[in-house]
Amino acid sequence: MSNNLFDLTDRVAVITGGCGLLGIQHARAILGAGGRVAAVDVRPLDANESGRKLQGEFGERVSGFVADITNPAAVADLRDRLLRRFRRIDILINNAANNPKVEAGSSVEFSRLENFPLAQWQADIAVGLTGAFLCSQAIGPVMASAGKGVILNIASDLAVIAPDQRLYRQDGLAPERQPVKPVTYSVVKTALLGLTRYLATYWADKGVRVNAISPGGVFNGQNELFVAKLAELIPMKRMAHVDEYQGAILFLCCDASSYMTGTNLVVDGGRTCW
Repeated sequence: MSNNLFDLTDRVAVITGGCGLLGIQHARAILGAGGRVAAVDVRPLDANESGRKLQGEFGERVSGFVADITNPAAVADLRDRLLRRFRRIDILINNAANNPKVEAGSSVEFSRLENFPLAQWQADIAVGLTGAFLCSQAIGPVMASAGKGVILNIASDLAVIAPDQRLYRQDGLAPERQPVKPVTYSVVKTALLGLTRYLATYWADKGVRVNAISPGGVFNGQNELFVAKLAELIPMKRMAHVDEYQGAILFLCCDASSYMTGTNLVVDGGRTCW
């Protein structure tokens, strides 16, 4: 029985931002449990090395779909294409997001709240929040009609705590010139928790479970000083490895979490304990 709880054989998972660093890892979690993956992105799945490797390893069980999830018509067309291809949709992982990096030499004018461009605010909200809403709006009713389904929103530890801007400080710059983590990342990720709770109660009687996961930072070749400073804020003293969220993703998408909905699962090495 315990093994069957984690079995996703023949279930179809739609992953937005499917070509990204974590999108590929989410796909691996689903595929490893026997599921099928539709990786949705604004670029083709085979346009990067990780996507080509994924297709080579899992063959026809992983497919790439190009779509602009900020466009309602494009999302409706995506849903129709998915249903023509698979005849079902069992899982939606709202993973797509803009995540502007704060690095040495980055523009202070871009990052600081006082100067943050409205156009960038609108773009980040459109991808990370409106995109999740539109995909849920289009695909959720398909699941509700089937009487079962899972929506998983990818939030962040910064949906639970504020960014520690000390991580981004650069020597020799005045306080008003210091780069910071842009406001939109926290706003989008926090809003996803609200969307999670709303959808969880909205479709609870239709068999659709809606949860969120709040991962901590993933090591991906960041500056050594930044990594060292961040590690001091984490009880486990390190950032996550790129594949360390696969177990949590699988758990929330399979029957092992059948009595969970409206929940935010924090997987952050203990950072938010402090």
